[in-house]
Amino acid sequence: MGKGAAEVICVGTELLLGDILNGNARYLAQQLAALGIPHFYQTVVGDNPERIQRAVAIACERSRLLLFTGGLGPTPDDLTTATLADFFGAPLIEWPSIVENIRQKYASIGLIPPESSFKQALQPQGAELLPNPGGTAPGMIWQARPGLVVMTFPGVPREMQRMWRETSVPWLKQRGWSSGTIASRTLKFHGIGESTLAEQVAQAQPNYFELENPTVAPYAGDGEVRLRVTAQAQTEAQAELLIDPVAQALAAIGGDHYFGSDDQTLAMAVGERLLARGETLAVAESCTGGGLGQRLTAVPGSSAYFWGGVISYDNSVKQNLLGVRAADLETQGAVSAIVAEQMARGVRAALKTSWGLGITGIAGPGGGSEAKPVGLVYIGIAGPDGSVRAVECRFGQREREVVRDRAALEALNVLRLALG
Repeated sequence: MGKGAAEVICVGTELLLGDILNGNARYLAQQLAALGIPHFYQTVVGDNPERIQRAVAIACERSRLLLFTGGLGPTPDDLTTATLADFFGAPLIEWPSIVENIRQKYASIGLIPPESSFKQALQPQGAELLPNPGGTAPGMIWQARPGLVVMTFPGVPREMQRMWRETSVPWLKQRGWSSGTIASRTLKFHGIGESTLAEQVAQAQPNYFELENPTVAPYAGDGEVRLRVTAQAQTEAQAELLIDPVAQALAAIGGDHYFGSDDQTLAMAVGERLLARGETLAVAESCTGGGLGQRLTAVPGSSAYFWGGVISYDNSVKQNLLGVRAADLETQGAVSAIVAEQMARGVRAALKTSWGLGITGIAGPGGGSEAKPVGLVYIGIAGPDGSVRAVECRFGQREREVVRDRAALEALNVLRLALG
């Protein structure tokens, strides 16, 4: 059985200012779940001793395992170790082994360590060393009070992750902190709103939101809706067995809107279908400016089915490379169904692929009108049987990059559905 809940406390004013993305909290949250250790709180606090101590005082009331990242280095704003020692009333003791490690690491690059670097050798009396093979700032594992364990890690993600894997995880497992595992699977849906999907799930029998193990929770992602299924069991395999039937039922409820799970993207789903059919794709982009091609080529092995594209931003490129008729550009405008169709047909013919996609639209912030507002996008699709059609999308008065991203995703989804 586990010994209590964990809390992650990330120290660093740069985190509060948004200068650095707090990936350490995410990593530790995932790792705690894998160990089956409950984790209910995360805190970010600046480099200030009083505020750090207030955060520690609160954490001690509700958690039994405190994981600190950041503030272990040699500079004056690295305050974590000294502040924790002061809070728990323990003297700082210099570790000769850390001093020697610092000297050796500096010597390996031909330097003499500054005197300030030896600040890292000071640890609270009674703490165990948490070695840092990749840097000079070690952490500690400290039974600071009965029933309360404190672990500290540097803020550098690579160093922190290695220390966690090589020392912390074995330590926690040996002392009975791990109580099985918590596994999750995230199901992804496109073309359906979060509230609509949630209502369909709630109306199903059983109501999957009322399950206790596994649990189901909805949330919105980048242009998609997700359902996270989480199960707790003694082993990962057992947890996956609990997840499987629920995930299958939820995918069935979502129907054609469901396209994959976890790290699966729409571009991956399209690629899998093209490979299975032995077919190829080319794209012609205007308002997305290469964003569709970028998503496709981000998939390893995509050269097997994606042959290339044309960024036809100017009308002359649409005419000269893709064969879009000048008369249609004049009468219908570049942002029109007929132009999107010709872009798709033209790039398919030019690159001699099975499928062609064309995107043209108004990404904003200017360029819109009452008839053709910002956010209006047409997606053309040309298939191997010679058929061609266009889909009209209205993404609304959103930011320019949002319109561009949504257009690229919608184009992928149009092709995914066409591929079956």
